[in-house]
Amino acid sequence: MIFYHGSKQVINKPNFKGSNPQNDYGPAFYTTLSIDAAKLWACKNDTVGIVNKYFVKNEKIKTFKILDLTNKEKYSVLNWIAILMHFRKLSQSFADENEMVLKWLEKYYLNVENYDLIIGFRADDNYFKFPLRFITNDLSYEDLEEVFMSGNLGVQYVFTSERAIKSLVFKRNYDCDETFLGKYYSNVKKASEDFDVLLKKKRDPKKTYVLDLMRLQDE
Repeated sequence: MIFYHGSKQVINKPNFKGSNPQNDYGPAFYTTLSIDAAKLWACKNDTVGIVNKYFVKNEKIKTFKILDLTNKEKYSVLNWIAILMHFRKLSQSFADENEMVLKWLEKYYLNVENYDLIIGFRADDNYFKFPLRFITNDLSYEDLEEVFMSGNLGVQYVFTSERAIKSLVFKRNYDCDETFLGKYYSNVKKASEDFDVLLKKKRDPKKTYVLDLMRLQDE
């Protein structure tokens, strides 16, 4: 399998060094199957970056313990949000105001340390507001699921174990072309506009919000 990682530098030996422990899935090496997605990330700050290309032998991947959060038959958006809330740093005021919901979500947490590779949705700083509005009961479960399960915001392949990261073999790197400058934030702007439209819609009584889910489980 081929994986791409957008960066400002060549990374021929991937590791955990420099990985932010508050990233979506904690300290890990984050990749994508899409070279265009990697180019967007590499050019994120309006400077031309680099895309690193790696491969992992299929026989190696077959030995990995994989958590595929995009598999709707096994997991739900609640599992993904619980993982996000575990690693992301929340403001104290938000944590205090939504303590009951955050505590309830803990039951859906899956320990990422038990896996070598995680396939999951992206929720970097620009998209993090989406799950937060679900927690505050402003966004329905169905709408949140549609936003992320559609894959429009991107799917990440996250190497979470030492042995998984060591299996990545550097192939080459690409200089991004200038046509990708600014595209990342154009995509963010479009996603945010669509999201704002979604929030302004009248509440659909047929849809389920987080407080409904909590109430149903208590019954």
